[in-house]
This record gives sequence, C-alpha cells and structure tokens, in this order.
Amino acid sequence: MDTSSSRLPDPAALATTVASLQSRARTELAELVAFKSVADEAQFPKSECEGAAKWVADALRAEGFEDVALLDTPDGTQSVYGCLPGPADAPTVLLYAHYDVQPTLDEAAWISPPFELTERDGRWYGRGAADCKGGVIMHLNALRALKAHGGVPVNVKVIVEGSEEQGTGGLERYAEAHPELLTADAIVIGDAGNFRVGLPTVTATLRGMTLVRVQVDTLEGNLHSGQFGGAAPDALAALIRALDSLRAEDGSTTVDGLAADESWSGLQYPEEHFREDAKVLDGVELIGSGTVADRLWARPAVTVLGIDCPPVVGATPSVHASARALISLRVPPGQDAAQATRLLVAHLEKHVPWGARIALEQVGQGQAFQADTASPAYASMAEAMRVAYPGEEMQTAGMGGSIPLCNTLSTLYPDTEILLIGLSEPEAQIHAVNESVSPQELERLTLTEALFLTNYAASKR
Repeated sequence: MDTSSSRLPDPAALATTVASLQSRARTELAELVAFKSVADEAQFPKSECEGAAKWVADALRAEGFEDVALLDTPDGTQSVYGCLPGPADAPTVLLYAHYDVQPTLDEAAWISPPFELTERDGRWYGRGAADCKGGVIMHLNALRALKAHGGVPVNVKVIVEGSEEQGTGGLERYAEAHPELLTADAIVIGDAGNFRVGLPTVTATLRGMTLVRVQVDTLEGNLHSGQFGGAAPDALAALIRALDSLRAEDGSTTVDGLAADESWSGLQYPEEHFREDAKVLDGVELIGSGTVADRLWARPAVTVLGIDCPPVVGATPSVHASARALISLRVPPGQDAAQATRLLVAHLEKHVPWGARIALEQVGQGQAFQADTASPAYASMAEAMRVAYPGEEMQTAGMGGSIPLCNTLSTLYPDTEILLIGLSEPEAQIHAVNESVSPQELERLTLTEALFLTNYAASKR
C-alpha cells in the first residue's frame, strides 16, 4: 500500500474527512472502553488488558502497519508496537498513547456504567474515554484521514503502553533495553490535554512522581480500646500523625529538604476557573500558596492515595496494631524524583511518633519532563492548531500529572522533538468518576495531528 504523497492535502477537505470518521471513532472507542483494562490483577483479570492490547494490535494491522508486536515489558504487562512505512526520505514520527486505565473508584457514583461508552449532554462518558483510549482513536483516525488524501507523508511508529497508570516503569525499562525500537525525529504524546475545551494547548512540562507504601506497627495485635486505649500506642493514629506532617497549615506540601517555592511564568490558571474545574465546594478554601499555576506545575505536591483501616460499618472498639497508606509525591521539573523519594522516606521516618515501627517501600517512580517548545516541530504544531481551531493560537501550559516515559525518551533520544497533546481537558475529569471525552475535541485534535504530520513532513524536505 502506498501511504505517501508529495502533494499537501487541502485542509478543508481533510477536515471533512475527519468529520466523516467521527461515527467510526465512537464505535471503536466504545469497543476499547469495554475492556476493563486496569493493570492490576487484584482488581480485574489480566485477560482484560490482554484483550485491549489485542484490539489495538488488530487495529494497527488493519491499517497496514508492519512488525506489529505485543511487547512483554518487565512489569508483566504488554505494550503494542507497529510501524507504517512512508516515503524513504521522510522523517519518522512516533505516536504514543496507552490503553490501560485508572480503577473506577466508587462505581455506584457513575451516572452510567464506567465500561460502557454513553453519550450524554454532548460528551461521551466511560473510563479511559479521554485518558487515554481516546488518544488511540485520535492517532488511528488522523492516519486514516491522510490515507484518504494521498497518503501518510512520514514514517510512522506507534507505541501503545499497557501500564502507564500504574507507574511501574515497564515500557521505560523495555525502551532502555531496546533503544533502537522507538527512535524517531519527533514524538507526539497523545496523553495530555487542552487547557480548556476549544483552546489548543501543548504541554511544556510534566511533574515527575514517586509512589511510596508506608506501614506503621505498634502492637502484636489489636487491643480492646476500653481496656487498653489511652496508653496503648495506636498504629492508625501514628500513621495519621506522620501523614499530617507532610502538609503545612495552609496545605502546602512540606517534605524536609524539598524545595517548594518555585514559580510558573507561563499561562496562568485563574483561581475562579480552577475552583469551577475542580468542583470545589462553596466555602472550602484551596490549599497551598502562590498562584494556582505555581502549585500545579512548579511545586511538589503530596497526596495520600489510600489508607488501609477498618471501614466505619463493622468497625470494632479496638486500638489498631498496624496501619498502611499509599502516598504519591509529584515532583516538578528541576527536582530529581529519586532524591525526592529519599527525602520523603527520611521525613516520614523522622516524623512517625511514639517510636512506632515504620516500613517504607517505593512502588513507582518517574522523572519530570520539560519540552523544548522552541524546536522546529512546534512551529508545525502551531500552524496545525491554528487551522484546526479557527481564531485560536497554540497555547503552552504545564501539567501537574506525570508521564514517566517522556523523560526516558528524552534521555534516550536527546535530539528528538517531543510534543504533548491530547483529550484530557478539565471537563474530562480523568482519574475521577464519570470520566468523559468531548467528541468535538476528538475531532479537532485528530485534524490537528493530521495537519501536523503534513506540516512536519513539508518542513523536512
């Protein structure tokens, strides 16, 4: 199949083709969302992730991709790879997304079933619809649109990760062991999002992250709270004390030795918009100091992701012997995630009270990332966004989340241009209940990617 062309497609005709693919996009996204592809066998069987990986691999083969493979990564998951040859002298672009998703949290709080794509109020709801199964569909339809107008003008590699949400580093380790596999002139990471719906945005920075599991032990076993409470050291209370030490009075993150006073100089995030996007309850204050952008994109942020303790229903009057928690620490560019992990561990060991025994285990880590937005590929992306979003100019923002693979790729391929776009704008509510994707954003970003590939190919001639 000839997938190349030296003639630039007409943007209006390309836009019409992308629009015609929206029905197919909805059908395929529904199929992909139906897989309960949480990369944690304690919550869903591994077959769900395997089914999603096979779906992606089959879709790539159907589009003429070669060397399609399910890569067994060191963390026990599978990533999907394929390549689509273009003109012999054309640049190579790597397109990234991930098919694994976050757990559903409180499934009863979903208005519609989380693994059943449901249209409501002009949006498509379902776990992974925006983060990041929608990104898979965006890549596929951008390539389909280009094929309908003379062919894909670049060599394309696709990698779809299977454990991004778990932060276990499987694909990073695989890439390090096989550095030739993902080499490219430019990489488009389809796992970010516009600052808000309708405002075309590239993400310039990502915070790194570390995940630490902490266990506190104080007794050989639980004790009757009436007989022993008041003198017996409660492990749950000790854990709460230690966790509370990670925040100042205003809610700012305070890890001993970790800088937390950097500022963000780019696009700002008005507090009233953030309150609305985050759905902060009336009368409840935001936490931290500095601008909202400072707090989200330039400073570390600690979050207690979960605590193992008895639920209220069925609780007994006991002093607890053991308690556990999972802690996330987001680390901004300029700070080393490994050093931040060491500081976090040392802080908790210092602040656990009453001589309680504390054991800490790192379960995930990724470095922060900062893109070079002055590189030539960004000019191609800016022009693509200008056409796909009439009347708007490309904006540059940070993102408080982490995509550990970005830093790995920038280290392996220091001359490669890395761009981050995607469908995870604030209304998408990724990682929360009732995640959704805007079909209009999917259409416009699909067109953006198709135009970018065209522009980028032309810039390299």
